[in-house]
Order: sequence, then C-alpha cells, then structure tokens
Amino acid sequence: MRNTADRIRHTLLFEIIGISACVPLASWILGKGLAQLGTMSLAISFTAMCLNFIFNLLFDKALIKLGRPVNIRPTWMRIFHATLFEVTLLALTLPGVAWWLDMTLWDAFVTDLGFALFFLVYAFFFNWTYDTVFPMPATLVPATAENN
Repeated sequence: MRNTADRIRHTLLFEIIGISACVPLASWILGKGLAQLGTMSLAISFTAMCLNFIFNLLFDKALIKLGRPVNIRPTWMRIFHATLFEVTLLALTLPGVAWWLDMTLWDAFVTDLGFALFFLVYAFFFNWTYDTVFPMPATLVPATAENN
C-alpha cells in the first residue's frame, strides 16, 4: 500500500491540477465569476482531499481483504474506483453548491454533475499517470486479524 506521504502528494497534485483546469472552464460555461467559482471549488477541493485520502485508503484495504494486489488495477477497476469516488463526492457537495451559487437543487445537481463528469475523466487519467510515475510496491499483504 501507499504510505501517508505518498497519499498526501497524490491528493495535493490531483486537486491543484484539477482546480487549475476546471475553474476557468466552469466560469465560462456558467457565466459566474472566477472568484465565486474559485471559492466554491476550493471548498469542494478541501472536501475532496479529505474524502480522497479516506476513500483511497479504504479502497486499498478492501482490495487486500479481497485478496487482490493493490498494484494491479485493470481498466474496469479504475472506472469503478473513479465513478464510486465521484458519486460519493457529489452526494456530499450538492447542498453546498446549491447554496453557494444560489441555485435550485436540480440546477445544482446538473452543475455538480458537470464537475463530477469532468473530474471523473480527469481522475481516471490522473490516477493512471500517477501510478505510472509513482508505482506502488508489488506486494500483497494477506488479510489477517493483525492487518485490520
């Protein structure tokens, strides 16, 4: 599994690159100010960073419990991982997006879904690239009572 420093590097790189790409695009599409969307994106980013750390740790532990190596991730698993993360984040951020952008829940859902779709595709390619640049150790720890 990845160590804490690696997980923090992963999370920070993911959010910095993602926000830098997403905020100007969302500002243009929604007709909202960069400051308003930037502030909201930072709040979502903070939520996502906390969730990312916990989510990826639990995902790796689930792989180990299932007896799967954490360093082998076929395409279907990467799609499942990215989708599950984005659905979880969407559920957590929807009320805040509606409030911050003064939208109905439906409009906020569509807006948040746009962010989620952007980050879904981004997460897939970012994680694949990250795993290539910073590979995980090729070890499998058997699930035992000592590892839980």
